[in-house]
Amino acid sequence: MSDRIIIKPIAFVKNSRKEPTDDNWAEIISEIELVENIPTESLDGIETFSHLHIIFHFHKSEKILNGAGHPRGNKDYPKVGIFAQRKKDRPNHIGLTTVKLLKHEGRVLTVGNFDAIDGTPIVDIKPVLKEFLPNDDIKQPEWSSDLMKKYWKK
Repeated sequence: MSDRIIIKPIAFVKNSRKEPTDDNWAEIISEIELVENIPTESLDGIETFSHLHIIFHFHKSEKILNGAGHPRGNKDYPKVGIFAQRKKDRPNHIGLTTVKLLKHEGRVLTVGNFDAIDGTPIVDIKPVLKEFLPNDDIKQPEWSSDLMKKYWKK
């Protein structure tokens, strides 16, 4: 049994954000365009959903953190494991964001609230179904709310 996984991009991101930064993503509008070998009809019906889960590759991340560290290197935040934060420097450099679907035209999805930079490879797109969302309260530490204060600001 091999431990090798081969994942090929199904689409790529086009937007104005060229380098990864931590905050001010609210104004960024992105286009997600399917690669040529994925048929256009794979997006049929997607416009009936308001939100999508986008799974993507942090293609510009070069570091891999397997242990623990302070989120954003801020010593005011507790040292937590890589799987207790959403840092791009993960073992497999995989990201997940829930986006708002603004428009669907042919092979292109226009989305908001997507924190991926121009050229980011997309590995999967899934519609958000409310039945898959938590049906109880979401708990998170205070430091994570503080860290996110400016993330979706304009």
